[in-house]
Amino acid sequence: MDKRNQELLDKWHEVVFNKKLDVLEELLSDNVTLYSPVVFKPKNSKLESIFVLSNVIEVLNDFKYHREFIDGNNWALEFSANVGDKSVKGVDLIEFDDSGKIVNFEVLIRPLSGLIALGEEMNRRFADAGKEVKPLLK
Repeated sequence: MDKRNQELLDKWHEVVFNKKLDVLEELLSDNVTLYSPVVFKPKNSKLESIFVLSNVIEVLNDFKYHREFIDGNNWALEFSANVGDKSVKGVDLIEFDDSGKIVNFEVLIRPLSGLIALGEEMNRRFADAGKEVKPLLK
């Protein structure tokens, strides 16, 4: 792995494992697009992406990365975690621009039972924050 990607990966690990939201804000492009498995439409703003990702970081417990595939500006990071008593396995697909900012972020999660648990908790958090979110399975 080259030095630039190692530095970006270290920063990303700071976000995920130490909940450093200031680093998250630094890493996200102003024009980031976030594809979440719990919302119907992608989020197309930095503020919305920070809201979603910061809540996901709180909801996913015992989070671990297992494999990290990095090819230039494109990453695939395999993870596992728990949502309540449900286990999830997933992949973060992250694309950076040439200046080291995240421009696309897509999350894929399985199994359905874990995804539903994640969706329910995220929908509750969105509702508590006054955000309008379409329910996961509707």
